[in-house]
Amino acid sequence: MLFKLTIATIFHRKSWAICAFAILILPFVLPYISTAVERPVLVQPARIQAAWSILWIASLVWGLFTAAKEGERNAQSGIGEYFQTTGIGGTGQLLQIWLAVFAYILPMVMITVLISQFGARPNNPAESGWWLTLNLQYAVLMMLVLAPLIALAIALASRFGGITGFSITLLLAVYGLYGVGLLENLANVESKSSIFRNMILFSPHYRFADLTQRLYFKSGALSPETFGSMVIYFLAICAMLTGVSRLIVRSRANY
Repeated sequence: MLFKLTIATIFHRKSWAICAFAILILPFVLPYISTAVERPVLVQPARIQAAWSILWIASLVWGLFTAAKEGERNAQSGIGEYFQTTGIGGTGQLLQIWLAVFAYILPMVMITVLISQFGARPNNPAESGWWLTLNLQYAVLMMLVLAPLIALAIALASRFGGITGFSITLLLAVYGLYGVGLLENLANVESKSSIFRNMILFSPHYRFADLTQRLYFKSGALSPETFGSMVIYFLAICAMLTGVSRLIVRSRANY
């Protein structure tokens, strides 16, 4: 199966081990080599920030690069064409490569949740009561962001090459996390201009999935209504990007 082949290929490259090491070790090391060590009360918030920041970096850089690399390899090496002769079309190949990459991303997310839950949980019983809920909400929203981006990276790379697939999806993710906020600031300054407002309206607001500051300042778990609305929003983006990925993906090289 293509899934097993992709899993084995990623495993033998060993680059995932660097991400796993960073996610497991750095959240416990970085707070003690920063200014947080001067005030012990800041160590746990610093650990939260380090853990989730490292996860975002690993998922977006390593995850999207690996997805793009596998998408390009599948089309350029003839593997995709072979599996097509066995009855696995472009959609099936996209799904199996996606599952293989996500099989490495999911444990990284779960490890970060455990670090945040047991390595930075507040001592206050009232705060620790909703701490796990917020961590799980964060994990769900983050995976809803990553899932369609990984599929898009695979699809773009299969048609236009690995560099294109990786660059476009990474830029889209960074724009959704940070660029939309800058656009909103510009829209507030240029209040008479509708250009920025239209761009904001149709932009993917991935920044809503980043709950690091909510954990950092112990703001409490999201209400069921708010969390449900965010899940629906990201599912809509997921459906749209998945549809685009299905249209773009190729199982063999362009000739």
